[in-house]
Amino acid sequence: MKALEEFMQKVKPKKDGKFPLLYYIWDGKYTFLFVPGHRNKNGVHIRDSVDLKRTMIIVVMALIPCLLFGMFNVGHQHFLAIGECVAGDNACNMFWDKFLFGAIKVLPLVVISYGVGLGIEFIFCAINKHPIQEGFLVSGMLIPLIVPVDIPWAMLAVATAFAVVIGKEVFGGTGMNILNVALVTRAFLFFAYPTKMSGDKVWINTSLEDGEKLVDGFSGATPLGDAVKGGVEAIPSIMESVIGFIPGSVGETSVIAIGIGAVLLLFTGIASWRIILSTFIGGFAMAALFNVFAGDNVFMQVTPLHQLVLGGFAFGAVFMATDPVTGTQTNAGKWVYGFVIGFLAILIRVANPAYPEGVMLAILIGNVCAPLIDHVVIQSNIKKRLKRVKTA
Repeated sequence: MKALEEFMQKVKPKKDGKFPLLYYIWDGKYTFLFVPGHRNKNGVHIRDSVDLKRTMIIVVMALIPCLLFGMFNVGHQHFLAIGECVAGDNACNMFWDKFLFGAIKVLPLVVISYGVGLGIEFIFCAINKHPIQEGFLVSGMLIPLIVPVDIPWAMLAVATAFAVVIGKEVFGGTGMNILNVALVTRAFLFFAYPTKMSGDKVWINTSLEDGEKLVDGFSGATPLGDAVKGGVEAIPSIMESVIGFIPGSVGETSVIAIGIGAVLLLFTGIASWRIILSTFIGGFAMAALFNVFAGDNVFMQVTPLHQLVLGGFAFGAVFMATDPVTGTQTNAGKWVYGFVIGFLAILIRVANPAYPEGVMLAILIGNVCAPLIDHVVIQSNIKKRLKRVKTA
């Protein structure tokens, strides 16, 4: 590592040189590899080796299980669709064929996400003359995990650019955005290109070797899409949903992979356990309430536990709702914030058959309400303390 650091120092460009952008690119890479040795000149500051870049890297590491499982599941669903493997053959036969096929399909999405997002951040840092910000390290990995595998590359690039510019940079960059950047990307795709983000044809790659598609009769709907069409009987079992060998966005199908990432985030203290727990409590409460008044509505009859492991609920609760920038900051506010997200996610999912996955909208609504929730909590605490002063 010493040799690498010496090399980085040797190629360090001048900040006030002919191409200042080169300095900021170098600075971003250097501080990515090494903890910067900058010293605070005044004021009292917390000194810790775990800076923002190190924090973001831990979140990216927590997403790796979802990425790897997503690659394998993409290949598994493909070979299942074209008839080269049978249902139940999840891991043993054709393991490397499935994984390599999935990697070929998924890795370009990761490259496009990072390439477009970081490219725009490089431009803004040169214009505003500030160091490269670290926030997109996580957003760049989240974006390819929450989209269908067959999303056209040009659409993903446009959506990523929109999210970085309109969802973050116009507010001042990392730490100033009010909406989760990855969810802004998905929302843009959903409303701008609805046919590429919904229906039966986008969740599984069904291309044959000669480039032709399978017959139109093939259904690649997600479990929630199947439920809307065929009732509760069409939904995979809880165990199947937990393991994740089902159609869906690249990284959201396996609760086990999501759980591994959640353990890492909670162990390192990066994610708020209050938000995660309250999100699941809110979803459970709404699903239980639907069960009470289900009547003949088969979608309302899905058990609360089953609702929590379907779709992107678990992924959103662990990796999206816990975003420290767009979420609440007060401890009491985190309980309210998470509960609202979980409650609304199941409400939108069940009440609107045309949009069976409500986690995205629920978290975006939670992002907008987060400052208000914190304001109410803080004002409530102020009033309580004023009362104590008066009684004293």
